Amino acid sequence: MRIVIALGGNALLRRGEPLTAENQRQNVRIACEQIAKIWSNNELVIAHGNGPQVGLLALQGAAYKDVPTYPLDVLGAESVGMIGYMIQQELGNLVPFEVPFATLLSQVEVDKNDPAFKNPTKPIGPVYTKEEAEKLAAEKGWSIAQDGDKYRRVVPSPLPKRIFEIRPVKWLLEKGSIVICAGGGGIPTYYDEKNNLCGVEAVIDKDLCSALLAENLESDLFIIATDVSAVFLDWGKETQKAIATAPPEAIESIGFASGSMGPKVQAAVNFVKNTGKDAVIGSLSDIVDIVKGKAGTRITTKAKDITYY
Repeated sequence: MRIVIALGGNALLRRGEPLTAENQRQNVRIACEQIAKIWSNNELVIAHGNGPQVGLLALQGAAYKDVPTYPLDVLGAESVGMIGYMIQQELGNLVPFEVPFATLLSQVEVDKNDPAFKNPTKPIGPVYTKEEAEKLAAEKGWSIAQDGDKYRRVVPSPLPKRIFEIRPVKWLLEKGSIVICAGGGGIPTYYDEKNNLCGVEAVIDKDLCSALLAENLESDLFIIATDVSAVFLDWGKETQKAIATAPPEAIESIGFASGSMGPKVQAAVNFVKNTGKDAVIGSLSDIVDIVKGKAGTRITTKAKDITYY
């Protein structure tokens, strides 16, 4: 099968964990140990988040006063190279030596008039207390928003329209490569008045871009790997229950929180509606059973109604 795996930010850095290279490498190693279990007889494409890494690079850049901080599209490209390098190395240590890898910088077209530019919602960087966040917002002109019991910087997150490097991804898959691409939702770009491609100050949602990637690649399965075993109704309450299977229209109508499961469900629904193939949201540690259809929340046109574990 051709499988696109979208790694959540938890696969690279756990919430509240120090943003050290060693912590990130350790988490990448754990993620790759799971992915390595399904590489045989499958074509793999790996996408990933980069919110904490982009935020850290922006902070580091701001500490050097002699030049302006690099824009988010450039920082996104830097983070994709760093994360792709770690995935290539750690996964390469787990599969046969002859398996080729490639990390591609993926430019993704967005609409420069997307309303997201007037309403920043995408969290990046580390978490702060309310007092810390408000102080940084005043000093640096940031937009901030609550993220669980903490606060983070938020930036515009326009919708992805087109992935420019989709043809090279297909060529690499045809040659047997494991491909790492569309990292962090891709590098946001748009056409200016002279029809030149330009970067833009934003971060695209990783799950929505990964769904577009999976659709463009005609993937057989789209997996959104996160830190929970499934999509839950009444999450955190005594009445919570895990969804096993669901038709796209039914799970879309539930209305999950925009700051947590909402974008993941919408991305999975988009892929299923546009392709007729299945998408699964579940834990990376269950990836073998996810591929076998035994774990995670499977969104599929074959389902007549929502079922539960």
